[in-house]
Amino acid sequence: MSAAITPNGVASRIVTAGVEGRFEYLVCPRLVSELEDVLARPKVARLVSDEHRRRFLADVVAAARDVSDPSVTPVVSRDPDDDYLIALAVEHRAARIVTGDADLLDLVDPPVQVTGLRAFLDLPAIEAP
Repeated sequence: MSAAITPNGVASRIVTAGVEGRFEYLVCPRLVSELEDVLARPKVARLVSDEHRRRFLADVVAAARDVSDPSVTPVVSRDPDDDYLIALAVEHRAARIVTGDADLLDLVDPPVQVTGLRAFLDLPAIEAP
């Protein structure tokens, strides 16, 4: 969860842009649960205060479009835990998945565009105003 750990990093800048409304992003119950789990891991807890983790999660969830978990999750990637993200994007007609996860970035002919963090941050609409 580099966005919570590294305030000036690429992931953090993307999260900030989303929270500021420069693009719309989705969250679903499963994704929020996964984010809560990652933020509670000892590795993250050692680096980020409880207050910062709570505020980060609240900000991310408050600014997102809250949708339902995907109803069907076909096997698409080499990591079964990532397949729900693809299903979520397809089911809710997201324009793209933005990720640093190689399992998603390496997909051949994905059903939704998958964009790396740096490439997404470099899009003109995402740059800081």
